[in-house]
Amino acid sequence: MPSDAALAVRIAVGVGLIGFALYWRRRQGRPRKEKKPPKWEASVDNMSLWFALILAPVLQPWGLMAAGVTSVMEADLASAASVVALILFVLLATSTYLALEIFTIVRKDRAHALALSLRAWIQAHTQQAIIWGSSVIGLFLIISGIYQLVT
Repeated sequence: MPSDAALAVRIAVGVGLIGFALYWRRRQGRPRKEKKPPKWEASVDNMSLWFALILAPVLQPWGLMAAGVTSVMEADLASAASVVALILFVLLATSTYLALEIFTIVRKDRAHALALSLRAWIQAHTQQAIIWGSSVIGLFLIISGIYQLVT
């Protein structure tokens, strides 16, 4: 059973994600100024390994990372099944990145075309994805946190 503090953090992260979704929902109807892409984005294909290692943690979705941390905090690591499930989750999450890297090496032209089409889709649907993703995950965290706190 997770501690009350862990459940409070889970609920707080959920409330934060709901607030973030509402913020984006209010922004959705407003016309947006076109922004120039950041300088680093133009050179992503040619960036050094060291710059990529520094840039990656900065660009993480920290709200979702916090949600994952609260789930790991409440895992019963005394149970072998929980430890195995956590290890399998980490391996699955890591293997998806590895599969993308291998695909990029093996089928460079296809991967580049796929990345360009994915970028266009993301640019067209970013606001909806942020609103829906933040809302669903936030509601889940709030509901599950309150349920566990009450029971």
